[in-house]
Amino acid sequence: MTISGTIRRVGRGRRWWALLGFGAAVTVAAAVGALGVRNTQEEYADLAQPAWAPPPWLFGPVWTVLYGLIAVSGWLVWQRTGWGPALGAWVTQLVLNALWTPLFFGAGRYGLAFADLVLMWLAIGVTGALSWRVSRPAALLLLPYGAWVTFAGALNLAIWRLNG
Repeated sequence: MTISGTIRRVGRGRRWWALLGFGAAVTVAAAVGALGVRNTQEEYADLAQPAWAPPPWLFGPVWTVLYGLIAVSGWLVWQRTGWGPALGAWVTQLVLNALWTPLFFGAGRYGLAFADLVLMWLAIGVTGALSWRVSRPAALLLLPYGAWVTFAGALNLAIWRLNG
């Protein structure tokens, strides 16, 4: 549905291509985040960390699932409204997501990476709120992402304090 309450008609084939496009967008965000950053597992393992920090191998599987949820969420909103405020917020959170890895690992700027996570967390909240208006499933798909970014923010802050 659009904001006015009418359903947007999108051809079946176009919908599936769009889903691939949203999948490509999150893949690009992940790839951009990883550009120029090597040995992140080793670097992470070498940092002073809180006792509750997860093992390095956990991040890959978690992010794979989260990126899938993010892509489907954006796709569901797009089917209902096309490009609008909810997808603008969706793109914003994805850009902030792509910036975090180079800030944290590439530049070793833990404080700036934490600030990025705070902005990302806010952008996820705005994306969820705007998505809720047009597709509740799309908004709900962002909940695990928001929860993980909350956890990642706490971890980033702890690492910044322990290594700063």
